[in-house]
Amino acid sequence: MEYNDIIQHLVEFLGTFAFAISGIRHAAAKHFDWFGGYVCGIAVAIGGGTIRDVMLGTTPFWMTNPIYMICTAMALLFVIVFAKHMEGLRNTWFVFDTLGLALFTIAGIQKSLAFGQPYWVAIIMGCITGSAGGVIRDVLLNNEPVIFHREIYAMASILGGLTYWLLDYLNVSIEVTVISAFAVVSIMRFLAVRYHLALPILKDE
Repeated sequence: MEYNDIIQHLVEFLGTFAFAISGIRHAAAKHFDWFGGYVCGIAVAIGGGTIRDVMLGTTPFWMTNPIYMICTAMALLFVIVFAKHMEGLRNTWFVFDTLGLALFTIAGIQKSLAFGQPYWVAIIMGCITGSAGGVIRDVLLNNEPVIFHREIYAMASILGGLTYWLLDYLNVSIEVTVISAFAVVSIMRFLAVRYHLALPILKDE
């Protein structure tokens, strides 16, 4: 396995764990049982990547390796065991959701580039990979999808994608490129929520 492939699989695994915890925490807030929590965790963890892979014309990533299902089960166990401690951490779900967004954005970009897609497509695929799972989660939980909130979400993913493209264009090492793109997405999300940054709203008549 090539070095870039190892990094891509590691990013996908970490993103799956972070997103699964986010989905399970949302399910816990709705008082779902353990199975319901697992379903929500799966939905947010594999939803965006599944849409990406279907659009790229390849077998969805989770169908080729059971590790992602196992990873979600580990996330469920983590939430169950540390539930009392996590309840004391304010906005824990937001932190995991942001980490998942950043990691899956990078995973989507890398896989799209591996399939020979141009960078503008890869950036879009990164955004879909990072945000579509959250949309599926929110629909299952009967919540307004987070990408429709005024706070910046998908735009953070796009900015991270543009950062990845720029650093790759400048021949920066893959490690620095991944870390920088991850930092841009995460910091943009944190700043947007902390300082209530948002795009202008549409006005009707």
